[in-house]
This record gives sequence, C-alpha cells and structure tokens, in this order.
Amino acid sequence: MIVIHLKENETLDKALKRFKKKFEKTGVLKELRRRTYFEKKSVELRNEKQRASYIQKLRDDGTIL
Repeated sequence: MIVIHLKENETLDKALKRFKKKFEKTGVLKELRRRTYFEKKSVELRNEKQRASYIQKLRDDGTIL
C-alpha cells in the first residue's frame, strides 16, 4: 500500500503528484494491463525475441546507446 505523508505547508497538488510518481514506480498499472488478456507462452516468447532484435538493431545503428 502506498502511503504519502503530507509535509508541512504542502499543497494537495504536490502531494498528489508525489503519489502518482510513487504509483507509477510500483508498476501496478502496467501489470494490470499486461494481465487483461491471455497470451500463449509461445507468442510471448516470439514477441520478446522480436523486441530484443529491434532494440539490438537500434543499438547497431547507433540510434540508442
């Protein structure tokens, strides 16, 4: 459970922003979206390999480090 303690003289907007940042770091929403549909293990592995080859291609081209 995420707990945000309000600091002294802190606005609600800033506290909400801190909460959103902490919530994003936990990865709950990302995991929820991943679990919304079932994907066979073979399809999952194929997609993972395609992602890895795409990233490798970008690294070879010098697009990303």
